[in-house]
Amino acid sequence: MKFRGFLTVVLLALTAVFVIAGCSKKKEEEAAPAETKAPETAAPVVIKVGATPVPHAEILEFVKPILAKEGVTLEIVQFTDYVQPNLALDKGELDANYFQHTPYLESFSKDNKLSLKATAKVHIEPIGVYSKKAKTIAEIGEGGVVAIPNDPSNAGRALALLEKAGLIKLKEGVGISGTVQDVVENPKKLKLKTLDAAQLPRALADVAAAVINTNYALEGGLNPSKDALFIENSDSPYANILVVKAGRENEEALKKLADVLVSEDVTKFIVDKYKGAILPAQLLLQ
Repeated sequence: MKFRGFLTVVLLALTAVFVIAGCSKKKEEEAAPAETKAPETAAPVVIKVGATPVPHAEILEFVKPILAKEGVTLEIVQFTDYVQPNLALDKGELDANYFQHTPYLESFSKDNKLSLKATAKVHIEPIGVYSKKAKTIAEIGEGGVVAIPNDPSNAGRALALLEKAGLIKLKEGVGISGTVQDVVENPKKLKLKTLDAAQLPRALADVAAAVINTNYALEGGLNPSKDALFIENSDSPYANILVVKAGRENEEALKKLADVLVSEDVTKFIVDKYKGAILPAQLLLQ
């Protein structure tokens, strides 16, 4: 009996030791700082944006590092025409494009049954009349060939500009929707020739004058503010836009791109780099 009583005392003592040790360990664990796990870095989201080289791709190059800080990697796919960027966007080969104005987008989408949506107005490119043979509008000779873009929205815009310059008169009320068939007065008997917009700078040496979109004028080494004989005013409604496929306009990476393109940084970049040849939409559309 004495042995059993002694054994009981020993067991109780050992139990107390283990309990005390366990409590001490628990307190040490509570006191010790928890291990900090390094935050997981999300992989950058990659977006592909189609653009014509000047000025659109140049502006996108400027925003690349800004987007990178926000976890968006921008890949720029350059096009030299006005047809493929919208078709590629519709097929899902691009996440967005940036090269066109709203009248062109609406016309092209209707003709090709596309569902595309503009998400930001970035800049305005005044279209202008250029010549290597005349130094003023008045010097454009009788019977001369005047080349204009062949896509409907820019053709109507070019004809409206020629009317404003006093070279032709259009049928009443057609505005920017006019066609060559809507010319009702042509005192100099000018021959109006439609060409692909990208070809106009190269064709300039062979015609009396050409109406050229600013992006192609810049690519052709022309300075719109110095070389144009006649140019749209800064109140032009033709803002160049960022476009996505309808239904994707609320995707975070594409919204970040839209926000950056209308930011103060991009506005300043456009003003500083292009010196009036193109105009930030944010300064004109407020």
